[in-house]
Amino acid sequence: MHIALLVFPDFLLLALGLALRHKMRFSAEFFSGVERLVYYILFPALLIRAVMAEPIDLATAANLMQAALALVAAGALMAWAALWLLRPDPLRFASTVQCAFRFNTYIGLALALSLGGQEGLSTMALIVGFSVPVVNLLAVYALARHAGGKLFGALMRNPLLVSTLLGLVLNLAGVQLPGPVDVFLNRLGAAGLALGIICVGASLSFHASHGAGKLVGWMLAVKLLAMPAAALLIGAMLGLTPIERQMLLLFAALPTASSAYVLAAGMGGDARLVSLVISLGTTASIITIPLWLQLTS
Repeated sequence: MHIALLVFPDFLLLALGLALRHKMRFSAEFFSGVERLVYYILFPALLIRAVMAEPIDLATAANLMQAALALVAAGALMAWAALWLLRPDPLRFASTVQCAFRFNTYIGLALALSLGGQEGLSTMALIVGFSVPVVNLLAVYALARHAGGKLFGALMRNPLLVSTLLGLVLNLAGVQLPGPVDVFLNRLGAAGLALGIICVGASLSFHASHGAGKLVGWMLAVKLLAMPAAALLIGAMLGLTPIERQMLLLFAALPTASSAYVLAAGMGGDARLVSLVISLGTTASIITIPLWLQLTS
């Protein structure tokens, strides 16, 4: 399936959210309630199921795990460099820094299956399983650090971080979800994915970038250009197989997930600016992902 067709449903959901908020006059209070539902219930269900989707064998996937963690670390370092180079508003930086290394899991899994079949899907699931807890930890750290207070308490109370860590522990312990529970989490997660993107669209405002153009450009450049370049280098250095290199590159080139907006909204960040970065990155990824994947075809 063409990559544009895989990303297009997200644009329709963004447009629906924008129309509901500004054309059909759904109130800000309505979307605030939906955001809380997504943040505390629906997205945690999605993350637990995503991390537990495929068994993680640390012994046989050591190289891939190292590559995924090295890639996330590289993205985070490049993103944090904006703090010293651009000297942005602290709240805006804390909110958008996650956009440079978080990723849209569902687009990634869909493209992995189309490009690499079941082997590609399993490889992508491993990369996602290793990376989700780390990127959530980094994202929560940035916002909790800006807000002040006790960082450890903020981390341990964060539903997105707790759910990903729980999923990873259960996966490594060999626990499998019973059929009805898996279906239940799948339905909650599907609702969370759709509602999360609709909330992004409802909050979208191009005026949100006023005074933050350089910061937005930096985070988009790291996510869509610098991280894929780093993935090529890391894959070659660690001697990954061709399918592993392709999936690592795809993972690096994915746009930011709507969970970044959910987290920013839930932790008092600049959610409108995050929604803008997500929307621009998702749009640009229709062009950038095919270009990067040509290097491994």
